[in-house]
Amino acid sequence: MVKISLQFSILASGSSGNSILVSTEQNKILIDAGLSGKRILEFLSKVGVGGEEIDAILLTHEHVDHIRGAGVLSRRFNIPIFANEGTWLAAAKDLGKIPEANCKIFDGPFSFGSMDIQPFSISHDAADPVGYVIRSGKAQLGIATDMGYVTEEVLQALKGVDHVILESNHDLEMLKMGPYPWSLKKRIMSNVGHLSNDDAGACVVKLAENCTPCIYLAHLSKDNNIPELAFLTVKNTIEDHGLCLNYDIRIEYTYRDRPTALFKAG
Repeated sequence: MVKISLQFSILASGSSGNSILVSTEQNKILIDAGLSGKRILEFLSKVGVGGEEIDAILLTHEHVDHIRGAGVLSRRFNIPIFANEGTWLAAAKDLGKIPEANCKIFDGPFSFGSMDIQPFSISHDAADPVGYVIRSGKAQLGIATDMGYVTEEVLQALKGVDHVILESNHDLEMLKMGPYPWSLKKRIMSNVGHLSNDDAGACVVKLAENCTPCIYLAHLSKDNNIPELAFLTVKNTIEDHGLCLNYDIRIEYTYRDRPTALFKAG
């Protein structure tokens, strides 16, 4: 019996661009490709992967910081792009011409090679945004960023998932006092905006109670957050609920300008 391991690296996470590498022995995929094609290839090389090894790109939604390099990579390496119909329609202009054979539309859970992929709806100001749970054998990875709030559907999708990449976008006071125009601040704080550090902490408590052992804090704002502050806010929240960091749950950083190490799930 062949043991299937699931590895992943958050290549970049933030408003300047998002992309996550997920791989097994059989397949390598990208969740989003929101940097330039050149930049994504540079970050892939840092974790020992070439562009020609990527078998598919899965999109969460159509915002440019999630699709910027998807069309370029698809055309250069003949990579299929998977998205739901709403995202495809909204992203088509920015993706450019993609051969019909590489336009893959899903409307529910599907499999790709050695991975089983469960999309779930999230609350964001996009056409039909989703997060993903990816399973391979007993290994599981959840991806839940770009959310105005954590819905019951999100919690149910992530229940018991071993590793979760979770948005911790902004510190609320930094956002309120920061340089953004009020219209943008309202959008970020809305139910179709982004999770604050406090929101992330509350979600981490629920995930820890449902036996998720590791969280990766993602999509941190350059202007309205500090990695150490996001970490401390989540740490304080879980400890206020009687949980112990590094015993009940572990927290890892992600970066906007460089990839994380290759983590192993399962």
